[in-house]
Amino acid sequence: MKKLTIEELVPGMTIATDVYTYNDQLILPKGLVLTDKSITRLRFYSISYINIEDNFVNNSFPFNKEEDKPTAYSDSLKSKAVFNEFKSCFEDTIHSFSNTMINLVEHNSDIDTNLLLEQTLAIFKINNGDFNLFNMLHNLRTYDDDTFAHSINVSLICNVFATWLNMNAEDVKTATLAGLLHDIGKLKIPDTIVHKPARLTESEYEIIKTHPTEGYRILQSMNINQHVKNAALMHHERCNGSGYPLGLVGDQIDPIAKLVSIVDVYEATTAPRIYRGPLSPFEVIGLFQSEGIQKYDVLYIMTFLENIVNTYMHYGVVLNDGTEGTIIFINKQDLSRPIIRSGNRFIDLTANPTLSIVRII
Repeated sequence: MKKLTIEELVPGMTIATDVYTYNDQLILPKGLVLTDKSITRLRFYSISYINIEDNFVNNSFPFNKEEDKPTAYSDSLKSKAVFNEFKSCFEDTIHSFSNTMINLVEHNSDIDTNLLLEQTLAIFKINNGDFNLFNMLHNLRTYDDDTFAHSINVSLICNVFATWLNMNAEDVKTATLAGLLHDIGKLKIPDTIVHKPARLTESEYEIIKTHPTEGYRILQSMNINQHVKNAALMHHERCNGSGYPLGLVGDQIDPIAKLVSIVDVYEATTAPRIYRGPLSPFEVIGLFQSEGIQKYDVLYIMTFLENIVNTYMHYGVVLNDGTEGTIIFINKQDLSRPIIRSGNRFIDLTANPTLSIVRII
């Protein structure tokens, strides 16, 4: 038996001892073989370590890229001028943002937050914003996305999420900036840990967990909206007290931090990992529904999930049995399980519990 951090887990490992929450609720039982879903479930409960049996042989690391090959739709999208314009603007923004952040941390340089926002929001002006942001970001992903790409993804989604919450224009800008800067504390973590090609040790994982506090320290004396500073500190806090670094609950958590925390988890769990392709948005939505309602502000999480599923209305999908179809109806009672049309068949996923959406096409 060996104790591993959540960052070290890969599908196929066997749990050696029962895993409980901080209030003694059983999450996963001894003997369970880990899957992508169960690993993500541990993240939802902010579990740091679990015990794994020693007999694991990793035959899936890195993931089989043939199984994750682009779909015809993905190829078609990537050939369009709007996608390539989006990609070029996105990459330019990453380059500029990374230089600004490195100068801030290493040389204590001032940052022009208005310029940061202007550069980031320029992405929305491409083709007058006539694109599905989530679809564009999904098709830009690689399994080695760094902190800067993740932060820009979070920032863009925070901007959209804040409008879904009917925030005023100033608060939308604040949420966007908070998304950009939420992980700035990671720049204080040794690069050998942040970009370590091997698995982290327990002590290294504990160092990674200091990044919210480090981020707040960087921003504390700067002339930046307090909500942005709080988001850097609190984006790993959870409404039920299971988060870190302070174990805050409910209204003790800054409202902008609540928004960022949801987007941060969604962006990270729909991103590829070195041992697999990206999880389907509907798989992650299902996890939010079953695991996250008590952990996140109810208004925020339900607004986010309802709008996310609507962005994929009429999109093509692949089910776990290989069936391809199109989303034609959203089930309000179970957002992760819409009705799919496949040829002349109509598949209600709420009535077929063994079926699930595993890929958007």
